[in-house]
Amino acid sequence: MTVVASYLYRNGKRANEVALSSQPFEITAGDFVWIGLTDPTVEEMAHLKAMFGLHSLAVEDALNGRQVPKVDIYGDQLFVVAKTAHLENDKIIYGETCIFVGQQHVITVRHGSARSHQKLREQLEQAPQLLSHGPDYVLHGILDFIVDGYLPLVETIEDRVLEIEKHVLISFLEPEQIRRIFRMRRQVIKFQRVIGPMAEVASKLAHLELPCVDDNARPFFRDVHDHVRRVENMVIGLRDIVTSVFEAANLLEQQRQGAITRQLAAWAAILAVPTAIAGIYGMNFENMPELKTEYGYYVVIGTILVLCAILYYRFKKAGWV
Repeated sequence: MTVVASYLYRNGKRANEVALSSQPFEITAGDFVWIGLTDPTVEEMAHLKAMFGLHSLAVEDALNGRQVPKVDIYGDQLFVVAKTAHLENDKIIYGETCIFVGQQHVITVRHGSARSHQKLREQLEQAPQLLSHGPDYVLHGILDFIVDGYLPLVETIEDRVLEIEKHVLISFLEPEQIRRIFRMRRQVIKFQRVIGPMAEVASKLAHLELPCVDDNARPFFRDVHDHVRRVENMVIGLRDIVTSVFEAANLLEQQRQGAITRQLAAWAAILAVPTAIAGIYGMNFENMPELKTEYGYYVVIGTILVLCAILYYRFKKAGWV
């Protein structure tokens, strides 16, 4: 069985366990059922469809596990899809949580999510007064739980990017580090495409008239929307940081290459002096007036040293050597 938890709640407190069946499930007014599944089978979803009157299209989407974040309305029920995310090395791994919300039931179907709802359920059960508000409060708790998982992910990527930024200021980037920057940038762009629809989901729940969402619950969904927007702004800033790190690395590398080029040019100019003088006196002509000079060798060597010293001093003052 892939049913993680299935309980009936009365007055905000867990009453008894609910078993899946192929018959409609009768619920007393004021009570509601919260069922959590992970990668359910077709048979299990068929039982839930029969028990709570779930729409066929929503059931099909929940089994698919490849939906974008959205809010669909089927009669007096809501079908919400949210994307989960967690970090493995430098790669963001995505999961999906589909949520069926009715007047007296909440059903969550998780695909690929690394975080269980067990702690969330325990946390909500510790506040029976709030849990007694019903399925819309549980829906808020689930979405808030998912969105809160985004923040550590973004902060971790940001820390790793800043580490690379520090390395950029010290030395050249290795090819693997350059590839890593591009991988991070690609992951951030992809994550930004997920955050946008998630913000729309929270906004709809906070501002639109929807079934199963009481007016008293809207402030909770506005809070979720604020959290999504905060993460969205952080992702935009992170994308700019990744881009600026690469641009800074490129500029610093060009600067270092320019410095090396200037150094090579300076030494070439310095070495050109003795090369030119030695080339002239190496022509071996018979009639060269300087060949018979008694101290000519020492004069030429001294001249070479003086000229090289002057050039070296000039280039060093200019910062070329």
